[in-house]
Amino acid sequence: MLRNGAGPCRLVNRTRGIVLAETVEAAFDSRARRTGLLGRDALAADAVLAIAPSNAVHTIGMRFPIDVLFITRAGRVTKRVLQLPPVRIAASLPAFAVLEFAGGHPAVAATSVGDEVVLETIDLNTSKEQ
Repeated sequence: MLRNGAGPCRLVNRTRGIVLAETVEAAFDSRARRTGLLGRDALAADAVLAIAPSNAVHTIGMRFPIDVLFITRAGRVTKRVLQLPPVRIAASLPAFAVLEFAGGHPAVAATSVGDEVVLETIDLNTSKEQ
């Protein structure tokens, strides 16, 4: 999903044409996957933590609920969990990666199983004042 040197990117639900996150954090090594969101008081509303490879998450030791999308290697949503509270476990056997969002994220609530989720590179050279 993310490649080194890809530059800044955002996460988009291509099926529905909605932005899921403007900031993408990667947890692709063993240490980052183990740590995840532990020790944090919150996750920014416009951010996502992408954990791969993984098909399960837990919220043991977490301080806030999260919304979770499980996706295949091709970016198809296999399962959606809204407002997963602390001290819970969620899994989706066919998933390759897990996307964790702040709980109550409206774009995650609008995402359905089967939707395609993709990363779009953000071009920092384009001017917003046109």
